[in-house]
Amino acid sequence: MIIDRLYRAVEERGPVCLGLDPSPELLPAGLWEEASSPAEAFLEFNRRIVDATLDVVACYKVQIAHYEALGVAGLACYRDTLRYIRARGGLAIGDVKRGDIGSTAERYAQAHFRGDFEADFITLNPYLGSDTLAPFLPDLERGDKGLFLLIRTSNPSAQELQELPCFSPHAPKPVPLYLRVAELVAHWGERLVGKCGYSAIGGVVGGTAREALARVREEFRQLFLLVPGYGAQGARGEDVAGAFREGNGAVVVAARYLIGAHRGRPAPERRFPQYAREAALAMREDIWRWIGR
Repeated sequence: MIIDRLYRAVEERGPVCLGLDPSPELLPAGLWEEASSPAEAFLEFNRRIVDATLDVVACYKVQIAHYEALGVAGLACYRDTLRYIRARGGLAIGDVKRGDIGSTAERYAQAHFRGDFEADFITLNPYLGSDTLAPFLPDLERGDKGLFLLIRTSNPSAQELQELPCFSPHAPKPVPLYLRVAELVAHWGERLVGKCGYSAIGGVVGGTAREALARVREEFRQLFLLVPGYGAQGARGEDVAGAFREGNGAVVVAARYLIGAHRGRPAPERRFPQYAREAALAMREDIWRWIGR
């Protein structure tokens, strides 16, 4: 199953998930001068980052909004970035945060699991209920696809909704809404557990929400966690350590912290892949130090 591949990737290469979220201010000036379009510059940037980091990160997360902003050419870049990662043997997470039902969700499944935008995992927003993921289940049952569902996000205003008290049929008193969502996500994934002990339906819990992260990990052991928020959003190894169980069970996402590591450094046009690799290695060491690896 795809979750077993991700588990092995963490074992072999560490828990870093590199976010390929390029933006004009992050690209070295030389790439703009060489490329015929922003989309072409983004793709060359992504390819060189992947080549430099493939052996030191567990997976890549590609945020579709950074490509949609460039229009049709940007979506072609998104497609080609995913294809490049997977052709090189890497694991690709399409960060699309879709959350709809019925025929619309079916079309999303077709586009992002079987169509031009095929990824190994995608992110979904489950707040419309189980109808949100039903059209994706046939792909998951074949074993080669996975989902990460939003549980507790890393943005500052997440608490406005996600911390609201909520009744659960399995708790004697109200629990935060995010914990009820985690309970549902764990239930939905019970039939999709791989040999590694984790389900192909995992959860997104922000690294800046330390208490939530530790609580979700403690109560839902089969949930593999996607943990955003490292670096630019303020989380460090100490903050995300609670996501792990015996050194595995989670990947920690950083984008700007890694792909922008060349800023202010010598020869960025030539050395930006090296700087991204060095930052990924430093991030891995920081996390390993706190989880006992």
